[in-house]
Order: sequence, then C-alpha cells, then structure tokens
Amino acid sequence: MIIFKLTEARLFLRTLTVLRLWNGTKVLASFYLSRIFKRVFHWGMPLSASIEPTSLCNLGCTECPTGLKALKRHSGSMNMQLFTKTVDEIHKYTAYLTLYFQGEPFLNPFFFDFAAYAHKRRIYTTTSTNGHYFTKESCEKAVTSGLSRMIVSMDGTTQEVYENYRKGGQLEKVTQGLRLMMQTKKEMKASTPLVVLQFIVFKNNEHQIEDIKKLAKDIGVDHLALKTAQVYDYEHSNIIPENQKFSRYTKKKDGSYSINNKFYNHCWRSWQSSVLTWDGTMVPCCFDKNASYQLGDLQSQSYREVWEGKEFKQFRSNLLKNRKNIDICRNCIEGTKIWI
Repeated sequence: MIIFKLTEARLFLRTLTVLRLWNGTKVLASFYLSRIFKRVFHWGMPLSASIEPTSLCNLGCTECPTGLKALKRHSGSMNMQLFTKTVDEIHKYTAYLTLYFQGEPFLNPFFFDFAAYAHKRRIYTTTSTNGHYFTKESCEKAVTSGLSRMIVSMDGTTQEVYENYRKGGQLEKVTQGLRLMMQTKKEMKASTPLVVLQFIVFKNNEHQIEDIKKLAKDIGVDHLALKTAQVYDYEHSNIIPENQKFSRYTKKKDGSYSINNKFYNHCWRSWQSSVLTWDGTMVPCCFDKNASYQLGDLQSQSYREVWEGKEFKQFRSNLLKNRKNIDICRNCIEGTKIWI
C-alpha cells in the first residue's frame, strides 16, 4: 500500500502549478472562515470535479439507483463538445477529475477521448468501472489516454456471491479482463493507469476478504481497496457486514443501525468540488444521484457562473445552518471511513 500511495502522490504532484496552489489556498481559507463565522465566504474555483460520462449501465446492482432503474432523471451520455467546454473553463485551477458518477463510463464512446483531453491539460484523472468491457483495444486506449487511475469493482470471488450484488454480471469476464489490463500495461511498459481492485464489503461477502486478497495478488493489480458500502435503507438493513470495521453504520441494541457521522454543519466537498451530470446539470456532490439540487446548466451557462451563482451559495449557506436537514446529506460519508 505504501508504494501505491507514493506512486499516486507522485502522479498528483506533477499536476500542481503555482496558479492551482494559489487557488487551493483561497478555497481552503474561505472554507475555514465560513466555518468560523457561520456565513458563506467562497473564493476560488474547484480544486477537483466529477463529470458523468454516462448514466447508462449494463448491470443491475442492488444498492444503485441506476441498476434498480430508480434514477429520477433522463439517461444519456455526455458529448465531446460539452466535456471540452467544461475542462477548458476549469483546467487552470482544477488538478483532479473524477470521470464517473452514475452509470458505466466505458459505455460512452468518447470516454478515452475525455481522459486524453484532461491528461493533456495536466489533470489527474480517475474512473470506476464494473470491468465488463476490457478488450485488447480498450486496455491499450486506457494506457495511451493518460488515465491516471482505474477502479475495477469485484464484490465476490465466486459467481454466486458476486452476482448477489452485481446483478447480470459475469465474474469470470471481469477476472479475465483484469488480467488482460495488467498484461497490456506490462507489454506497453506503462505505469498508468494505476489499477485498483475494489471490493465493497457486504454481509454476504465479508467471508471472502482473504480470498479477494489472494486473487488481487495473483492478478497483480496495483492496489486492493476494501470499501464500506453505502446502504440506502440502512436503519433496518440485512446486508450490512457483521464486522464493524467494514461498515459505515453502527448496530444498536435494538438491532437497527445508525450512520457513523456527527453531521457537523459544514462540508469541504461543497467548497472545493461539484458534480456535472451527463447533460450538463451541476449538482453539489455525488450523493445527489437524482440531481434534486440543480445549481445550474452548463449547456447555457459558464462553469464560473454556476460555481459562484446564487443557487450554489444558498446550498452552502444551508450546510452551515443545519446540514442534517438536507436530505442528500443524511446518508453521507463525509467524515466517515470509506476505504480500509
């Protein structure tokens, strides 16, 4: 893990410029002033951003609104014009770009073009995939695009356990695809993308943690990440792992659960980042799956106009007043453990 973290840090440090550091200083200062005085101070542009390549997906994961077909907004894929417009407006200030939100990123035919465009502007790029679209061509594109990090989800080491969450998924296909990705990196003598095998821990798969460790070592991925699960109906859930080390929730005496979050009236995310859906709608963060808090539309507005606009300012103000009253914040992991 230490070698992986050092490699990741080295890649990120390469993206830093004087302007990005100065921008970060302004954002950080305004965040702490807002916490102290309980009113919104906000200077600078985003330090990081998330862009949704597509909201479409090939799987039916049981804790995902996309997989459950419960997403309350139109589905589609971002075009190249909107992506380049967005990156052109923020790249002088933004060092970190997350290329996923809802959906499977590889389903967007422009995905590797997105990664390459951001890479040319010295932005650290990361994505997350369910691993069903690895071919020799896509693996080579992943390398040549300059993509910095790729998370591949595999939540079980047997098909029966794996498909309990990843409905419609094929474990063998993901496993062979991962091997192909690592082999392609080796053949091309490439250090990126850093490949992270992600294992979301549930009650039904926590007994396979040692098995996934062995598999990760056998495949030769750069890092294995055990991730705590976000559960929507967590109070009376039967999928939260027994081992509290792997849970965002604490089991109470009556058998129900509470989230491990003190709900402080502030949120660093809303000062330093935002999420852009495939159609150009800006929302506060990745917990707004349905785009309930629409802050603006980049189809008709600039990024700065929305970032500094009255809607986003009001949202930040509401966070400082009573964060727990904001519905998307009630199951938020800001301040809780995500990775083990």
